[in-house]
Amino acid sequence: MKLTTFTSILGLLLTIGFVAYLDSPYSFLNINYSYTADQPVIAEPASIQPSEEEPELVEKLEKTEKIDGYIVETYQEYEVYRDQEGNITEEIPTSKMDMLKYWDESATSPSVEN
Repeated sequence: MKLTTFTSILGLLLTIGFVAYLDSPYSFLNINYSYTADQPVIAEPASIQPSEEEPELVEKLEKTEKIDGYIVETYQEYEVYRDQEGNITEEIPTSKMDMLKYWDESATSPSVEN
Protein backbone atom coordinates (compact mmCIF):
# COMPACT_ATOMS: atom_id res chain seq x y z
CA MET A 1 0.00 0.00 0.00
CA LYS A 2 2.83 2.38 0.85
CA LEU A 3 4.63 1.51 -2.37
CA THR A 4 1.61 2.32 -4.58
CA THR A 5 1.05 5.63 -2.78
CA PHE A 6 4.74 6.51 -3.12
CA THR A 7 4.79 5.64 -6.84
CA SER A 8 1.58 7.60 -7.43
CA ILE A 9 2.99 10.70 -5.74
CA LEU A 10 6.31 10.32 -7.56
CA GLY A 11 4.50 9.92 -10.90
CA LEU A 12 2.40 13.00 -10.19
CA LEU A 13 5.47 15.08 -9.30
CA LEU A 14 7.33 13.90 -12.41
CA THR A 15 4.30 14.76 -14.57
CA ILE A 16 4.03 18.24 -13.04
CA GLY A 17 7.77 18.78 -13.51
CA PHE A 18 7.64 17.68 -17.15
CA VAL A 19 4.67 19.93 -17.88
CA ALA A 20 6.47 22.87 -16.21
CA TYR A 21 9.53 22.19 -18.39
CA LEU A 22 7.41 22.15 -21.56
CA ASP A 23 5.86 25.46 -20.53
CA SER A 24 9.22 27.12 -19.87
CA PRO A 25 11.11 29.18 -22.48
CA TYR A 26 13.98 26.66 -22.30
CA SER A 27 11.99 23.64 -23.55
CA PHE A 28 12.46 22.10 -26.98
CA LEU A 29 8.97 23.34 -27.95
CA ASN A 30 9.98 27.00 -27.51
CA ILE A 31 13.47 26.76 -29.02
CA ASN A 32 12.50 28.90 -32.04
CA TYR A 33 11.35 31.80 -29.86
CA SER A 34 13.72 34.33 -28.33
CA TYR A 35 13.10 35.43 -24.77
CA THR A 36 15.41 38.24 -23.73
CA ALA A 37 14.57 40.41 -20.78
CA ASP A 38 17.85 42.32 -20.77
CA GLN A 39 17.19 44.25 -23.99
CA PRO A 40 14.67 47.10 -24.06
CA VAL A 41 11.90 47.06 -26.61
CA ILE A 42 12.41 49.63 -29.34
CA ALA A 43 9.14 51.05 -30.56
CA GLU A 44 8.59 54.17 -32.57
CA PRO A 45 5.24 55.92 -32.42
CA ALA A 46 3.41 55.97 -35.70
CA SER A 47 2.81 59.47 -36.91
CA ILE A 48 -0.26 59.19 -39.07
CA GLN A 49 -1.57 62.40 -40.50
CA PRO A 50 -5.24 62.41 -41.43
CA SER A 51 -5.72 62.47 -45.15
CA GLU A 52 -7.35 65.50 -46.67
CA GLU A 53 -9.12 63.36 -49.24
CA GLU A 54 -10.75 60.88 -46.85
CA PRO A 55 -13.71 62.04 -44.77
CA GLU A 56 -13.91 61.81 -41.01
CA LEU A 57 -16.98 59.92 -39.79
CA VAL A 58 -18.84 61.73 -37.00
CA GLU A 59 -22.12 60.87 -35.28
CA LYS A 60 -24.32 63.80 -34.32
CA LEU A 61 -27.37 63.83 -32.08
CA GLU A 62 -30.41 64.53 -34.25
CA LYS A 63 -33.31 64.28 -31.80
CA THR A 64 -34.28 63.19 -28.29
CA GLU A 65 -37.74 61.83 -27.50
CA LYS A 66 -39.51 60.48 -24.42
CA ILE A 67 -41.49 57.35 -25.31
CA ASP A 68 -43.24 55.11 -22.72
CA GLY A 69 -40.89 56.00 -19.87
CA TYR A 70 -37.78 55.74 -22.02
CA ILE A 71 -35.52 58.40 -23.50
CA VAL A 72 -34.74 57.64 -27.14
CA GLU A 73 -31.83 59.45 -28.76
CA THR A 74 -31.33 59.30 -32.53
CA TYR A 75 -27.85 59.80 -33.97
CA GLN A 76 -27.00 60.42 -37.64
CA GLU A 77 -23.59 59.66 -39.10
CA TYR A 78 -21.93 62.37 -41.21
CA GLU A 79 -18.91 62.42 -43.50
CA VAL A 80 -16.96 65.52 -42.53
CA TYR A 81 -14.44 66.97 -44.96
CA ARG A 82 -11.81 69.42 -43.70
CA ASP A 83 -9.34 71.73 -45.42
CA GLN A 84 -5.63 72.06 -44.61
CA GLU A 85 -6.28 74.40 -41.67
CA GLY A 86 -8.78 71.96 -40.12
CA ASN A 87 -11.89 73.96 -40.98
CA ILE A 88 -14.98 71.99 -41.97
CA THR A 89 -15.64 72.42 -45.67
CA GLU A 90 -18.47 69.93 -46.17
CA GLU A 91 -20.75 67.67 -44.12
CA ILE A 92 -22.62 64.89 -45.92
CA PRO A 93 -25.12 62.70 -44.02
CA THR A 94 -24.76 58.96 -44.56
CA SER A 95 -27.50 56.35 -44.38
CA LYS A 96 -26.33 55.07 -41.00
CA MET A 97 -28.53 56.00 -38.05
CA ASP A 98 -28.20 54.76 -34.46
CA MET A 99 -30.85 54.85 -31.76
CA LEU A 100 -29.98 54.77 -28.08
CA LYS A 101 -32.83 53.86 -25.71
CA TYR A 102 -32.51 54.07 -21.95
CA TRP A 103 -34.84 54.24 -18.97
CA ASP A 104 -35.93 57.71 -17.86
CA GLU A 105 -35.26 57.58 -14.13
CA SER A 106 -36.52 61.11 -13.54
CA ALA A 107 -40.06 60.07 -14.50
CA THR A 108 -40.33 57.24 -11.96
CA SER A 109 -38.08 58.33 -9.09
CA PRO A 110 -39.97 59.01 -5.89
CA SER A 111 -39.94 62.56 -4.59
CA VAL A 112 -38.03 63.16 -1.39
CA GLU A 113 -39.91 65.08 1.28
CA ASN A 114 -38.27 66.61 4.35
